[in-house]
Amino acid sequence: MLLLLRVLMLSLLSGGSARVVQNFESECGPFFANGRSPTRFPGLQYRQICQMQNNVDYYATFYDTDNKIPVYSAYKFEGIMHCKRQASWYIEPQIDDNNGGPNMASKGSVDIQVRGNRQALNRDYYRSGYHRGHLAPVYLANSQSCAYATFTLTNAAPQADNFNSVLWWNVEKLMAQHLERKCHLQPVYIVTGVVPGTNNINNRVNIPSHFWTAYCCLDNNNRCSDSQGAIGINDNNSNIEYMSVADLEEELEYLYGRTFQLFH
Repeated sequence: MLLLLRVLMLSLLSGGSARVVQNFESECGPFFANGRSPTRFPGLQYRQICQMQNNVDYYATFYDTDNKIPVYSAYKFEGIMHCKRQASWYIEPQIDDNNGGPNMASKGSVDIQVRGNRQALNRDYYRSGYHRGHLAPVYLANSQSCAYATFTLTNAAPQADNFNSVLWWNVEKLMAQHLERKCHLQPVYIVTGVVPGTNNINNRVNIPSHFWTAYCCLDNNNRCSDSQGAIGINDNNSNIEYMSVADLEEELEYLYGRTFQLFH
């Protein structure tokens, strides 16, 4: 019995089930409106990640290991913090190595024999012509440490350069400004995702056909008192379409070929 107790304590101290989790809603629930995640797809290729850095969870990502891009990242907005960016990008050790640590880390944290088997690496983007496009972005991060934690490749997908730097950046900025004005006393939940396309970079990482995002400001009855969605084709001449969350869900149902719900 004493030996069993010691093993249990060591498991808890070392991270236990760690941050690639089995139960998305119970482990990462604070990042979902009413504690319920957006639609998840069945299949062994998908991983549920509580994005952890320095033993703190900052947001949640539903990740596709076949396409090596996220399906979506879910996070809370608490105001414009004017956070700084960083140059270094992390990977999620447990995506490639079940015995990897729970915190996002440098690529050197994963054995070279399995590194990148199930996730994108920096070299995939090198001279590809595509940016590492954040899903949970720096501009909407709720702290500087959270902003740093957005720099993991499990939170990024190939994004056309002008679409990333100008068009989608404008979506993030306008959303943040609106939320700070209209929902500053309410909890705000955001989900940002991509739709897989038909091409890859480096013959490994899928180039999304679309980027999309939606927000929900919860009122005292835990209903969305203010909400909106946006979606754009992932190219440099894209027109961003703004629409209701219900209309975005309908569009995503068409693009994914299955029912898709963002907020419960």
